[in-house]
Amino acid sequence: MSRHVLVTGATGTQGGAVARELLTRGHRVRAVTRRPDGEQAKSLEQLGAEVVTADFDEPDTVRKAAAGVDVVFAMGTPFEVSPETEARQAIALIDAVHDAGVAHLVYSSVASALDETGIPHFESKARAERHLAALGTPHTVLAPVAFLENVDAPWVAPALREGSYGFGMPADLPLQQVAIADLAAFAALVIEQPERFTGVRVELASVEVTGAEVAAALSDALDRNVRFAEVPLDAFRSPGQEDMLAMLEFLRDTGYSVDIEQLHATYTEVGWHSLEDWAREHDWSAVRRAS
Repeated sequence: MSRHVLVTGATGTQGGAVARELLTRGHRVRAVTRRPDGEQAKSLEQLGAEVVTADFDEPDTVRKAAAGVDVVFAMGTPFEVSPETEARQAIALIDAVHDAGVAHLVYSSVASALDETGIPHFESKARAERHLAALGTPHTVLAPVAFLENVDAPWVAPALREGSYGFGMPADLPLQQVAIADLAAFAALVIEQPERFTGVRVELASVEVTGAEVAAALSDALDRNVRFAEVPLDAFRSPGQEDMLAMLEFLRDTGYSVDIEQLHATYTEVGWHSLEDWAREHDWSAVRRAS
């Protein structure tokens, strides 16, 4: 059955992937963005999405955007604002969706958010999760681990163009990661089967791999030698880096704990990516052009 879905963050990487996946499956998508004239918004319009503008700090705009939809895919990012602002905006978004009477809210959090890690952007999402649970709105929480797509994020790509993949962990220490496409496919599954997932919280991971293994996969995908370079924690001991430092310390000492084998066996419909499949399918055009 086709559903009418409001997708927040629709011109970003995560929300955009969810919006495109839903459109591919024949659902109606109302895409929320602060930049309706941007390239990503126009691309979604060409695919059939309805692009609307809303501001999480203006609840009336969110309630208007959510009017008449069946489901809301809600997400925020602490990296454009502070974690405190993200929590406030996420709670305002959840309240507005509740007030609009939407039947199902899918909230994108982060794995281990409820484990009292002390990581600022984990704690901000935990606050939103607890508020959502207390409110009573029918909902599902998706909690992804680190994204594979971070390997060519703006702060990593310059070194990658020079043949170096750097990250703040030792080369042989595994890290659970998830492909954006797998999160989008899982979100679509939840939206299509709300009775199966209402009240459920699912932590999502595609693979558990080391930095050295990622570098090897990048070497194959880019057809050039990519070496792994450990970035020391001291590089993050400066003002403004507290969140990143706390997260890296957590990843080094504890790490995510998704039972990947059980997850994939339970939700075979997702078609989970291996590291090698993901690297082959990923769009590396920006890296190639700049090399």
